[in-house]
Amino acid sequence: MGRPVFAWRAHAGLVLAISALLCGRSARAQSTPPDERTHPVVERVDFVGVTKAVDKADLAAGLATQASGCRSLLLEPICLITQSHLVYDTRTLDHVELARDVVRIKVYYYKRGYREAEVDTVVSRAHPHTNRVRVTFRVTEGRPVIVTTVAVIAPRAILSRRALNQAVLVRAGRPLSLIDLDSTHVHLRNALWDKGYADALVADTISVHDSALTANVTIRVDPRWMTKVESVTVHGDSVLSPEIAKKMITLRPGNIYKRDNVIESQQALYSSNLYRRATIVLPPRGDSAKLIDINVNEAPLHSVKLSAGFNTIDFIQTEGRFTNYNWLGNARRLDLHLVVSNLLAPTLNGTGIFRDVLADNGLPGDSSGVYLKPTYLASVDVTQRWFGDPRNTVSLGLFAHRSSAPGIYIDKGYGATGSFTRNVAPRSPLSLVYRYEITQVDAGDVYFCVNYGVCEQSTIGLLRNRNSLSPLSLDFYADRRDDEFNPSNGYSARADFEHASRYTLSDFRYNRATGEATLYRQVGKAVIAGHLRGGWVKALQPSGNVATDGINGDVLHPRKRFYAGGANSVRGYGENQLGPLILTVDPAKLIAAGCTTATIASGTCDPNSGSDSTRVAAKDFTALPTGGTSLLEGSIEYRVPFLMKNLQAALFVDAGYVGVSSTDITQGKGAITPGFGVRYLSPVGPIRIDLGIRPSLSDSITVITEVVQPDGSHKLVQLHTPRDYNPVEGGSGITKILNRLALHLSIGQAF
Repeated sequence: MGRPVFAWRAHAGLVLAISALLCGRSARAQSTPPDERTHPVVERVDFVGVTKAVDKADLAAGLATQASGCRSLLLEPICLITQSHLVYDTRTLDHVELARDVVRIKVYYYKRGYREAEVDTVVSRAHPHTNRVRVTFRVTEGRPVIVTTVAVIAPRAILSRRALNQAVLVRAGRPLSLIDLDSTHVHLRNALWDKGYADALVADTISVHDSALTANVTIRVDPRWMTKVESVTVHGDSVLSPEIAKKMITLRPGNIYKRDNVIESQQALYSSNLYRRATIVLPPRGDSAKLIDINVNEAPLHSVKLSAGFNTIDFIQTEGRFTNYNWLGNARRLDLHLVVSNLLAPTLNGTGIFRDVLADNGLPGDSSGVYLKPTYLASVDVTQRWFGDPRNTVSLGLFAHRSSAPGIYIDKGYGATGSFTRNVAPRSPLSLVYRYEITQVDAGDVYFCVNYGVCEQSTIGLLRNRNSLSPLSLDFYADRRDDEFNPSNGYSARADFEHASRYTLSDFRYNRATGEATLYRQVGKAVIAGHLRGGWVKALQPSGNVATDGINGDVLHPRKRFYAGGANSVRGYGENQLGPLILTVDPAKLIAAGCTTATIASGTCDPNSGSDSTRVAAKDFTALPTGGTSLLEGSIEYRVPFLMKNLQAALFVDAGYVGVSSTDITQGKGAITPGFGVRYLSPVGPIRIDLGIRPSLSDSITVITEVVQPDGSHKLVQLHTPRDYNPVEGGSGITKILNRLALHLSIGQAF
């Protein structure tokens, strides 16, 4: 006969009470903390008999008996030299704690349906004549209590069958998990609260058949009454008006009291940066009219951030940011941002660790020094939240920039932006953005011919003038990930649509669409992550001053093209290296291979000429991406814990295709690149090392070089014969293998 149990928590509570009793007695018995001189040092902790029924790592983490070890993976090299307490965590054996751990393990199994679990311990010396021991927990799990039936009694008019299936985690045919039952209570109450039933009651009844080790579970759901917000009161503010906090939140008097509104309001208060602490005190149950109290501690209303650094390409960099979170009142935010790079470039270029950026494009340096002048990015932004509604945000800004790719182009621009954002759902903003920019690109003729698709001198002259790039875009983003830095479940999605024409005051006309989605699923201890990204852009007939001069043909700004390859893309390739390319080469290399100054100047030099020993090697060419008009990328990655808790190993396969024609997407370049990597889960995010394997593919690519004019100026020349280019050709043995590996170091998961 079955024995009905109406309060299963009493069973677990009894075991926990025994544990607490042991804890209390041991605490009184031990007057001084243990140390390694009087207590053995725990070198290793093992588990015998623990199957996949439970998470061994989770079980071990809850015990007091732990193995000694290095405090961090990054400190491992130091721990090999010294075991100082600063880097090495020495754990000693406490027999009272060991007895408590036996109880803890039994409670752990009991909560997961294994009520017959037995635990024994064995302590043995790790090495003869040492004070170091090995602790082994021998577990006899026994048979679990299996759930035979699960009955949910709930009004279908409020919660659908699908909602109930998602909320109820207890399943027939599985062990009786009290953890899942507790989670089911929380999920059901939250689902009802999302519907406005904040005072819903959820109760369960469990009938356990001891002899058969089976259980019947009944869950009763009583939604009770609909709840509404009666009033909102703000406490703790001194400088800011209480109305500011009230404007931010979606909890308004007369509205239905929902869980989503509470979460959204809490996020709005913190993300405003106006409050160091903002707590929404949830009203007690039992009354359908809710009195909302918000307790706040105000934060400083101004912040200043200054930083400086250097790298081998941008030389000395400085950055400054000033923020006023309550500019002119009403929590209006003012941001001033300035970044200046290329500082001291004329002095540092090509010295010490700094690269000669004028030769990075494969051509001899430009003596004009224009590429060594400072680059900058400056912006002023004003943001007004809760514009007419707590979910609305309006932003206006001014910006100016100067960027360069040495030897290739200098891009200058300035303009203004305006945006309206509506949070259509929690963590789901929809934005309408207009950006007006006057842009000017200074570059050689070949750059415009390759990147803009315009080779006529008259059109190139117009493109060198100032032109407007002014798109109107609609952006949507949804974030349903369970963790921002290292998600294991959920998804995110983004969609962007851009239009630029004479109606948006743009000299460049195009339609552009991009979409991106990521999906995460946890399978046991591992995580499977998938990523898909696609895009399409089509240049339209030019308008503005280009159309006025009667120039025919499509013109597409390089910034609006698509690129693939890199640490967050197809990892078998370097940054932007998958897709259309041009090759540049030092003319001295061509002359050494048999060309002459005259054949180079006329473009008749063959970059493929010469014997194997004299022909220009692939490594002497520099590949520069020109971008495509369509893109399709996909990645799948398998992440699993590796060696230690904060370390992950990853296997991945990336695929990408970049089209070169907006009308024929079959014209393009694609590749599939597998790879592997390691992630260290640091407090600032995963520190990632990836190695992508690049396929050995040859392609016919246009070659650009240069000649020196009689007046001493440099002129770019496009060779008539393309190069049969394979970047991983050459070498043998280990060198050939290493040539196919692309190394990526970064912070954060790839997606």
